[in-house]
Amino acid sequence: MSKLSEPLKAFINAAHARPNTVPAPRNILNVYEKIAKDAAKNKVGLSGWLCASTAATMTMNSPDSMLELYKLAIASSAAEDRGVWTAELMREVGLKCIGFNGVPRTINVLGAFYGGLPSEVQERLKERRPRRALSKSNIEATLARGNGLWDSIYHPFSAKLSAKLAQSHPDLPVHIIESEYGCLFSDPPGPTSYPNVGRVLTSIIAVACLRAQSGVGPQVVSHVFGLRKAFEDGTAEGEDEVPGGKWLAGNEGSLWLLEQVDRVVEAIGEGRGTNFAPGFEKGPRAKL
Repeated sequence: MSKLSEPLKAFINAAHARPNTVPAPRNILNVYEKIAKDAAKNKVGLSGWLCASTAATMTMNSPDSMLELYKLAIASSAAEDRGVWTAELMREVGLKCIGFNGVPRTINVLGAFYGGLPSEVQERLKERRPRRALSKSNIEATLARGNGLWDSIYHPFSAKLSAKLAQSHPDLPVHIIESEYGCLFSDPPGPTSYPNVGRVLTSIIAVACLRAQSGVGPQVVSHVFGLRKAFEDGTAEGEDEVPGGKWLAGNEGSLWLLEQVDRVVEAIGEGRGTNFAPGFEKGPRAKL
């Protein structure tokens, strides 16, 4: 295979194209600490504020910030094996971010996140095995989970929304429901040692990612309603309790959730807003 020319490689990595992940700003730990403190004041547990903060940080493409968040979460966790448990929870959030942010950021951020973890935690994580691999024995259950989650979030408009998506492309609702909702967003059966990111937390992740992106207000609204429906249709009762989850599903709690995401975006974006799709920087560096 022929090599890339030096000018081509240099242009791919030009500063105005923002080719790299984002370093942690100096104040990011203070931001996370304020979020944790406000969460405790509002009786929102670790899982709620950690999943929201992780999702926002993933969207902002900052693995260094993720590691600062990890250290704070370990100090806040009461889990018996909190170093591994916290890393697993944050990795599971990062995986589900694929459905909202796309594959590249999850690959880059989770890769760098793993590289920054303590060596003993890395060794324990190597023991984990995939649990979303499709087979003849689980395909029907996976499809059922996807359709069930889709209906839970979008009822009573789920069928109408599927039809509308199909107008854009007939395979669009097929991919979303079967691949994203079935294989990714819904939790597959597996070892109880895995921290699950269930129905309520998945909606929290969705709201956080989409808010941090900007430009997708209708989807933010849909998933704010989706969070409420987890408690209205009883699906929240079928999983481990998310302390403060019901409050987050109300008007006051959802507003608080959005404000915490904005805090993360403001800090990592250093006052310039989201870096999810901001366009090229202006100035001499952007000239071709």
